[in-house]
Amino acid sequence: MSPVVRRPALALVALLAASPALAQMPGGGPPAVGTITARPQAITETTEINGRIQAIGRVDLTARVNAYLQEQLFVEGAEVKKGDLLFRLEQPPFEADAEAKRAAVDQAQAQLDYADLALGRAEQLLKTSSGSQSTADNARAAQRTAAAQLRSAQAQLRQSEINLGYTEIRSPIDGRIGRIQVTLGNVVGPSSGALATVVSQDPAYVVFPISVNRLLQLREEFAAQGGLEAMKIRLRLPDGRLYREVGKLQFVDVAVARDTDSIILRGTIANPPLAGGGRELTHDEMVRVLLEGSKPREVLAIPRAAILTDQQGDYVYVVSDKNVAERRRVKLGQSTAQIASVIDGLKAGDQVIVEGVQRARPNAPVTPTPAAATTALPTPR
Repeated sequence: MSPVVRRPALALVALLAASPALAQMPGGGPPAVGTITARPQAITETTEINGRIQAIGRVDLTARVNAYLQEQLFVEGAEVKKGDLLFRLEQPPFEADAEAKRAAVDQAQAQLDYADLALGRAEQLLKTSSGSQSTADNARAAQRTAAAQLRSAQAQLRQSEINLGYTEIRSPIDGRIGRIQVTLGNVVGPSSGALATVVSQDPAYVVFPISVNRLLQLREEFAAQGGLEAMKIRLRLPDGRLYREVGKLQFVDVAVARDTDSIILRGTIANPPLAGGGRELTHDEMVRVLLEGSKPREVLAIPRAAILTDQQGDYVYVVSDKNVAERRRVKLGQSTAQIASVIDGLKAGDQVIVEGVQRARPNAPVTPTPAAATTALPTPR
């Protein structure tokens, strides 16, 4: 046999020899499978449900005056700080209007100064025979009118300066800015809708429904620890990884959904920046929410890897006293990501196949061996 043919054959033999779950007994005997013993174990029950990430702050940036959209001063998708200048609208018309309003204020101030002098002279003349009461009254009325006109001019200047300030659109929060919705050169205004949206990043909300029954159980469990605020919230990301940060409950809704008999809960969780840039959690992202119980409970536990599922439900393979694989339907309770708690279908001491499951067949003989340490149940802490 040539070396090109021999090497793959030798590699396959080595693979079969190294894995008891894949190897067969000499002479084509029953396949070897790795087993663990089902035993009671203390685990912390976990409720796993769908949830969504929501930004704590979300702001639509809109134009508050009608003007040409002149400049975009950010990179789409970048993080921005509160106060950062993001858009600039055409400013010259508003600058000209503000200058005209300043001139009107100066004019009104001059008229008030003249009215003050006229009133002073009229009051002095009133003390002599040269003055008259009607002249003094007219001067006083003119002075008050001039003062009112000055206040009106000052208010118009203030409004003009506010409008000029609106030509610079700044971020009201720290966060990440989305894509621009209106191209430069368009006339925008209050009715144009959002130019872009900024969403806060850290921390973030996680919003999820939970059954009323489970909520009552959790309330009872955490009563001695100060309430549900002591509950840990963990997340499983869409790619299956467990999120490294742990959140806490922040809000329980005030009403139950009649159609599902569930209630909305909201937690907060950190969303720090990653080393390479960006953040792990994104606004409106769907995640799996894992709610951990307050203390471990004694359950019949097996590795989750032993659980198989078909259209009829969950099942496992158990090795009988005669080394025959038996298919057992099981009912699962609350479990963790690594351990499945079995409510019905197994008893303590059953030998459950966790390696080589794909080679087991109902009522067919197997050769059981202890499962590798990486497959067996983790040691309780």
